[in-house]
Amino acid sequence: MFSKILIANRGEIAVRVIKTCRRLGIATVVVYSDADAGSLAVEMADETVHIGPSPAAQSYLVADKIIGACKQTGAQAIHPGFGFLSENASFAQRCADEGIVFIGPNPGAIQAMGDKIESKKFAAQAGVSCVPGHIGEIADTAEAVKISEQIGYPVMIKASAGGGGKGIRVAWTRQDVEEGFPAVRAEAKASFGDDRIFIEKFIESPRHIEIQVLGDKHGNVVHLFERECSIQRRNQKVIEEAPSPLLDEATRAAMGAQAVALAKAVNYDSAGTVEFVAGQDKSFFFLEMNTRLQVEHPVTELITGLDLVEQMIRSAWGETLAFEQKDLKINGWAIESRIYAEDPYRKFLPSIGRLVRYDPPSEGEKDGYTVRNDAGVREGDEISMFYDPMISKLCTWAPTRSAAIDGMGRALEDFHIEGLGQNIPFLAAVMDQERFRSGKISTNYIKDEFPEGFTGGDPTPTQLDILTAVGAAMQRVYAARARS
Repeated sequence: MFSKILIANRGEIAVRVIKTCRRLGIATVVVYSDADAGSLAVEMADETVHIGPSPAAQSYLVADKIIGACKQTGAQAIHPGFGFLSENASFAQRCADEGIVFIGPNPGAIQAMGDKIESKKFAAQAGVSCVPGHIGEIADTAEAVKISEQIGYPVMIKASAGGGGKGIRVAWTRQDVEEGFPAVRAEAKASFGDDRIFIEKFIESPRHIEIQVLGDKHGNVVHLFERECSIQRRNQKVIEEAPSPLLDEATRAAMGAQAVALAKAVNYDSAGTVEFVAGQDKSFFFLEMNTRLQVEHPVTELITGLDLVEQMIRSAWGETLAFEQKDLKINGWAIESRIYAEDPYRKFLPSIGRLVRYDPPSEGEKDGYTVRNDAGVREGDEISMFYDPMISKLCTWAPTRSAAIDGMGRALEDFHIEGLGQNIPFLAAVMDQERFRSGKISTNYIKDEFPEGFTGGDPTPTQLDILTAVGAAMQRVYAARARS
């Protein structure tokens, strides 16, 4: 097994990898920028290397600095986390050329799945259900209009190199395509340096469901069931859960089999995610494959009992998977809420500043549920303008979905943050909504349920009881003072 691993990332995912490495007896190196000099990950790591100024383009995205830090410290492998260089095939190849193990899939698999146009070709060849659409490149707006009318409206215009909710637009009419195609192309060029566009049928009232896969370097691949990621804001996931309230055993097995088939088709050998768009009728179509650890991986860990970071490390070391598909079972239900530094009352505007108070709920078993909180911050830390504004990932597990939701509601009530805007009130409001609790959700959920934006939620019956009790207690206090 590796004796030392360098973590080419920051924040909560760096802390997450450190925890697994500690348990496995592996020393860790964390690289850091100016903004992260006093971070929790830097405090926890066995060694640290400063790699430059705060902007990611001058630090976390500079391959030479990452490779240099690895050689300087004698680290044998690099775990890229998610984001930054985690899905960069050139970086993975550079590691191999330098004699450093990349803890992720091989460069060929990253290359094949990193291009959304090429990945759909692989998926079709592997027998994976694909959304009706035009897979090849599109030359101009006129061709985009022609293709859209052949597919039938509504259609989705997407950047081939897109991600993180960027480079996507839904077109309901010819005019939408004429306006949207050049806009998406320009955004794709600016954000990804790649202006290739494809068009596919837009599934109305869709659900976003993804299958976690895991492979080794010996041709073995399994799936670890699904995650439902339909609660999204501007194509960015906000609440995830595992399993999905939509799927039955037959649909789950079919989706899992297709995800495994695709992974095997590209010789996949690490943790990865095959994403699908699903109709309310349980029809499903391939979207893309993410060749890295997902932000929402904790919910899969909670229902399977597996440590995905550990499995990635073992695969990179060359170990064979210690289990087969038949050995894997779903245990209970898990929900993840992404705690963001943003103001839900002001259209979720990012909020930067110091965590004057950071008091999360305690982790571990509670009365009927379990709490897990993946975070890379402490009280007094600064939420920087340079990186993603996620503060932590709050998860709850329980034997049933309703119990997991109840647990999440209580955990959110016990989460106290001061000093900047945060989205806890919004997340708590979703947990209280009957539609969410029913499982009848879609990627339009937030737009449907909060058409005028978030203005606060009505108090729950429990909250009303608490307010009534507090009011009665205060009345007795004032009455006693009046008598004295």
